[in-house]
Amino acid sequence: MEPKSARTESRRRPRGIYLLPNLFTTAGLFAGFYAIIAAIGGRFEHAAVAVFVAMVMDGLDGRVARLTHTESDFGKEYDSLSDMICFGLAPALVMYEWALAALAEHGVLWARLGWITAFVYTVSAALRLARFNTSVGKVDRRYFQGLPSPSAAAVVAGMVWLGNDLGIQGRNLAMPALILTLAAGLLMVSNFRYYSFKEIDFSNPVPFVAILIMVFIIILLSIDPPTLLFGGFTLYALSGPVITIVQRRRLRRRKQGGG
Repeated sequence: MEPKSARTESRRRPRGIYLLPNLFTTAGLFAGFYAIIAAIGGRFEHAAVAVFVAMVMDGLDGRVARLTHTESDFGKEYDSLSDMICFGLAPALVMYEWALAALAEHGVLWARLGWITAFVYTVSAALRLARFNTSVGKVDRRYFQGLPSPSAAAVVAGMVWLGNDLGIQGRNLAMPALILTLAAGLLMVSNFRYYSFKEIDFSNPVPFVAILIMVFIIILLSIDPPTLLFGGFTLYALSGPVITIVQRRRLRRRKQGGG
């Protein structure tokens, strides 16, 4: 027979869904959906910015849920589905509309290569999210396995935003766009380790210099957002192979030293 305390807890537990964190998730989903609509309409700067807005919302919904103690299985599943739209489908379609579709000018084979590259990115994001969802609590929380899908989306959308800001048409960067989109997709499903920044606790006091650094970063971003965002996330994407190679070399040296 079920204990009285368990029955009481079951009656007290709310059966609905928490509103606040899911509002942020919905806002991010709207931004991802708008990015697709804007790209179809040729408003590529708006589309790229919308992807970054979705990133901000994605970063807030989880933190809000933890701070307000409103975490739930529903919220986790909803967030994952939203991520697939915002960071899997939207960046691929934005890049395809901006640059990859222009490959059709070179023939049927190149046209197919363009949409296949966009699909590879999308399916890589889906696989990355599925692997992340099934490995929570089983891996070192200091590192991500594979490039996180929001960071991959930032690299792809950042290129579109930067190119549009410089007045460069996507068709003139079709081949670099193809290589970058394919690379971002493959990095998501790779075994390279990326620093997760989860060790940073924003609820604890920080040195005064940390505030100055944050102010400096905000000032830099306000000067030239597309260049700095694209450059920063590209460097982060490249950091995974570097971190992995360095760690493997250290491990090999320890084994040789111990042997």
